[in-house]
Amino acid sequence: MKFPTTLLTLFLTLVVVNASVQHEQAIASRSWHSRRHSSVKIPSLEKKSSQKRCVRRGTKTDSASTSTKKATPKTTSSAKPSPSSGSSKSNNSGNNYSSGGSSKGQVLTASGKCGASNAVAKTTKTSGPNGSIQFLNCGIDAGGWTPPKVNMKDIVAMSLTEALKSGNSPFKACSSYLQYFNKYGAQYNIPPIMLASFAMQESSCKPETVGGAGEQGLMQITKDKCGGAPGGNCRDPDFNIHAGAKYFAATLDSLDGDVLLAVGQYNGWYPGLTVGKAEAAKKKGCCRCQQNLDYLQQLFNGWLQNINAYDADLGLYFNLASCPLG
Repeated sequence: MKFPTTLLTLFLTLVVVNASVQHEQAIASRSWHSRRHSSVKIPSLEKKSSQKRCVRRGTKTDSASTSTKKATPKTTSSAKPSPSSGSSKSNNSGNNYSSGGSSKGQVLTASGKCGASNAVAKTTKTSGPNGSIQFLNCGIDAGGWTPPKVNMKDIVAMSLTEALKSGNSPFKACSSYLQYFNKYGAQYNIPPIMLASFAMQESSCKPETVGGAGEQGLMQITKDKCGGAPGGNCRDPDFNIHAGAKYFAATLDSLDGDVLLAVGQYNGWYPGLTVGKAEAAKKKGCCRCQQNLDYLQQLFNGWLQNINAYDADLGLYFNLASCPLG
């Protein structure tokens, strides 16, 4: 049977078109699968990759910075919080006294309401490198004590380490506790020799000492400062020196670095104190409850110069001389 030419041509055209469409669909399908696989992420491979990434190791600078931040304690040098080595205020001394002091031959150059310091390089009974007793005790014989403003950095003091090198140093009595004076001196930025001077002045560096009003140990701290003492022993040298240093640093900070006022307050002095007020306790039957009117002369021009203030008989008033011992 013969097909008309027109029908045959139409049939062949349809066959060719159908084959072309199927070919294009196959190509499109492969292209889609290719795009899909290129965008699929395999979690297990990503996880392994991240685990193999190197953790950034700190450089020396990083390590130093981190350790500094960790080592910096909170500032605690006030009456309520405890002072510490990280205090930026740090008694306004401007100096690091962890091992040093001022050089020999220097004198304090300052003045106040009572005039110039009248300091002399060599200690006498009533004067020395940190000024005369009239300068230190300004006003105590009249209207009341008004000490001149002096900062720690201005004070003339020997290094405790150097003091102990001399054969006749009074601080030999404190040598067993040197580590604590150095430790807490550095922590609170107070000359270690000043802390040791408090101990010599208050207790002759004898840890078993109990004062007339119940003061405790080397630094003769009052019982209200004994909280947290190991085993309740407020006379423990480490605890006692720490408590004394902490109290003095807090006092110094509260007084904006006025070291004469702070040292006086350690012995119960206060602005406006007079001779009569200082001696009032004696009349009430507690001789050793008096403020020592020679305290500043003995500490600043005696102990801080590596001089035994008691053996040298430093002072002018000697209001405790008649008090019975013990």
